[in-house]
Amino acid sequence: MTIMPLGNDPDLTLRDLRLLQAMLSLGSLTRAAAALDTTQPTLSKALARLRAHFDDPLLVRDGQAMRPTPKGAALQAPLRDLLSAADSLAAPATLPFEPRASHRRFRLLLSDVGMIRFLPALTAHLADAGPRLQLEALPLDGSHMEARLASGDADLALGAYARAPGDLRRQLLYTDGYLAVVRSDHPRRTRLPRLADFRAARHILVTASDTGHTAHAMAQQAIETAIAPDHVLLRLPSFVAAAVAAADSDGVATLPANLAEAIGPRLGLVSFRPPLAMPPIAVAQYWHERYHRDAGHRWLRQACVTLFGRNARQ
Repeated sequence: MTIMPLGNDPDLTLRDLRLLQAMLSLGSLTRAAAALDTTQPTLSKALARLRAHFDDPLLVRDGQAMRPTPKGAALQAPLRDLLSAADSLAAPATLPFEPRASHRRFRLLLSDVGMIRFLPALTAHLADAGPRLQLEALPLDGSHMEARLASGDADLALGAYARAPGDLRRQLLYTDGYLAVVRSDHPRRTRLPRLADFRAARHILVTASDTGHTAHAMAQQAIETAIAPDHVLLRLPSFVAAAVAAADSDGVATLPANLAEAIGPRLGLVSFRPPLAMPPIAVAQYWHERYHRDAGHRWLRQACVTLFGRNARQ
């Protein structure tokens, strides 16, 4: 085994490396400081030490963002492995999670659909399991999903994320489909399930690729291929807002089936299967390797399987 020399900076610490991982992942000292609950001056000082140690800028400003240099980019994978190994070495013997005695706050990354689909059942489950347990929903930003899960800023991401980073752990919960919805007194409601009438209708199109719904891109393409451009009544990045718009117009909104069934009746909407070939929606939970063996984290993941897994009572 080769022992590498310490170099000319013996004060480089494991904490410095954690700060570096966050800065490289998030591309912002401000966001890294928020994720790690520290200050921007602290990160600036750490970055200066790290630059001196590695003899490289590591991060350089590009407009409003900071981009890793080639050296900084090359460090990301080794940093992830090193810090994961360090966490395993430092972790005490795993104790069972006792929800009734815990004050833990679980944080979930969710799209607008996920907040409606998952939060009611999870909130009730946590309230019953432990009176001091808390739940916090965080808006999903797909570009920072892995960094937020790696830093502990979020525990789980729930939903259909076709572009989820490959380094994350994933567990399929269920597969959903699509339903189209219109207001109950829509003048052409009974004819809309026919392809010709569906194509002739005005549509409320969800363009959700930038708001966490990356799996929706294929469905969006299927709808846009089937209808003429001038038959798009409204484009917007939210399924929930699309349902509300359908309730107040003659527009047709095509939504994930679970969402349509959950909020359609409350908004006076009726649903039908769209007469198009629509892709399935694989809904899963995602988490980072660092927290895979954490007892509380395992309890939360099992709760999601119990509540939302394929064998759960929907």
